[in-house]
Amino acid sequence: MKNVSQSLTHVNAEGDVRMVDVGGKPVSQRGAVARAFVVCSERVVHLLRTGELAKGDALAVARIAAIASVKKTPDLIPLCHPLAVTGVDVVVKVVEGGVDLEASVRTADRTGIEMEALTAVTVGALNIIDMVKAVDRGAHIGFARIDRKEGGASGGWVRDGAGTMTSVDETGEAEAVSPHVDNEEHPTPVSDPYIAVITVSDRAAAGERADETGPLLMAAAHRWTSPAVAVTVPDDEERIAEVVREHVLGGAWLVVTTGGTGITTRDVTPQAVEPLFDRSLPALAHQLQISGVGKAPGALLSRSVAGISRRTLVVTLPGSVGAVRDGIAVLDGIVEHVREQLRNANHDDASQGVVVQGSDS
Repeated sequence: MKNVSQSLTHVNAEGDVRMVDVGGKPVSQRGAVARAFVVCSERVVHLLRTGELAKGDALAVARIAAIASVKKTPDLIPLCHPLAVTGVDVVVKVVEGGVDLEASVRTADRTGIEMEALTAVTVGALNIIDMVKAVDRGAHIGFARIDRKEGGASGGWVRDGAGTMTSVDETGEAEAVSPHVDNEEHPTPVSDPYIAVITVSDRAAAGERADETGPLLMAAAHRWTSPAVAVTVPDDEERIAEVVREHVLGGAWLVVTTGGTGITTRDVTPQAVEPLFDRSLPALAHQLQISGVGKAPGALLSRSVAGISRRTLVVTLPGSVGAVRDGIAVLDGIVEHVREQLRNANHDDASQGVVVQGSDS
């Protein structure tokens, strides 16, 4: 594993901020890819897709603004070095639930270009919000993050399916450097509990279609003021159970899956998840199952389940956009109560599950 600095390089011995001297570093090819997601209403998504937004082509404006902002990064972030930017590619796409922005920025210089990539997608996202705010006052940035960086002394880094930034060694294998699960009985503690969003879909996992429901749940997690990570897995019972279990042991307070709750032979999410429960929550599962009844024919065939695994609430939702919206509406009413209950939970014996203090209401 590569050495990772644990000190704040932008602070000197006296505790004062400084611009780091990179003059002694060699010039090398470096790159970074950043993504951001703007959460918008269905009305805005429709207007963007049809080109009927009154202010004009919001996607083109966001793309140009993102590219222009890369060159302004040192002016906006005082401790960033001016860099010789050699290329910028920005992709802005309308997807279910909002707008996805991706910026790939390259340089040949002495320090990394991650902040330029983040500035690009953030400024692009702000321009989307500016263009649509008259239609959707609630439009907001769901997340902005680095997904990949290349070059420099630390080498290549990539955000894996669990949302963890991992170092890529010379063989191309990713090596995790953030907190991880050592084994089943003694997981490494995670100081900041988070939400894990797991999209279950063969096609999405293979890159054959865009994930439409995961972003909706990530936006909901942002509204619930919780850190969140997104994972996509195929419709494989063992793999689903493995990923859910990893996040339960890794510190998630809420795990939400989307997809695989129907009645076909490939719908295996409930049977993958239920054996992990210490306690089932049949009332919550029932409410999730009936939340879409009368809205869509498939609602009557939902096999959504819910339960407590160790100190984590695990919920399975269907894979349709409407069903996920209905599920989010159900969860909206209980997430704060659940989070508080789990925070105060006793954990007398890991093998016996969680004993939650407080009322049943």
